[in-house]
Amino acid sequence: MIRTPELLVEYKRDSLIEQEHYGYIIVADKEHIIDSKGDSANYPFFLRSCAKPLQASLLIDYGMDIRYNMTEQEIALCCGSHAGESIHINIAQTLLEKIGINENQLKCGIHKPLSKTEQTRMLLAGEQARTLHNNCSGKHIFMLGLCKMNGWDLETYDELNHPLQQAIKKKIYDLCELKKEYPITKDGCGVPIFAMPLFNMVKGYLNMFTNPRYEKIKTAILNNPYIIGGEDRTDTKIIANSKNLIAKTGAGGLFIVVNTETEEGLVVKICDSDMKARELVVTDSLKNLHWADIEADHSIKTLHGNVVGEIITLL
Repeated sequence: MIRTPELLVEYKRDSLIEQEHYGYIIVADKEHIIDSKGDSANYPFFLRSCAKPLQASLLIDYGMDIRYNMTEQEIALCCGSHAGESIHINIAQTLLEKIGINENQLKCGIHKPLSKTEQTRMLLAGEQARTLHNNCSGKHIFMLGLCKMNGWDLETYDELNHPLQQAIKKKIYDLCELKKEYPITKDGCGVPIFAMPLFNMVKGYLNMFTNPRYEKIKTAILNNPYIIGGEDRTDTKIIANSKNLIAKTGAGGLFIVVNTETEEGLVVKICDSDMKARELVVTDSLKNLHWADIEADHSIKTLHGNVVGEIITLL
């Protein structure tokens, strides 16, 4: 499969190009690609954490939201990649208690909170990171909750042949309109993750967030941008500064935005996974589409705050 990424970002310091970032952009509705940069053809990329809202659609399909009387914040946490701040930990702990499971049953692993402020606070307090600080812990709580209410094995919920993961695979393939098998691997948190062309990712988001069946999830995300991400998270910034945009970041330089009003979607894939380049491409794309005007700093500065260059998006 041939793929040809396009130059999307240049870092110019005192007029000299010192850094470049390549990638792909697709703007589409459910049926057509409206505009694009870079030729990804049908090359599949892994969904990574952009899969979370699609996975969480099973909350509604199985009635888990009703069974555990889930709040909007709890639903949002299951869809997000949270920054591990106290607000996120408290919501996660409450949901664990509602379901009747404990933190030790989560198989997402442990990493430091994504929030730099929380990292500093924990360092000064001598606290160690725990499982709930993992940005995927909300997803894993949802997965265990669904297993418990369906009587599925809780010990092997992370395995591809488990009924939970098979149900998730079928749902994602249906939403994203996949007609053939694509590579499957394990995400960073240890559960199966699926690959597909970028256009199918947009289709999946549009098929979910324009479907009245999942209105509760859409509303939960729109009303709780800080729960989806948190401190300095691009998806949080976009949702908080718009009225109708669903945004989700994913590892590997991936980002998806859905305009629930126009029923169109944007997907960005930065080849080297640079987070600053990704944020600027996404926010500048939203500005060009007249979907949102999110402030983003394009300047290159010294540690003293002096501007010595500019980050340019080639859109």
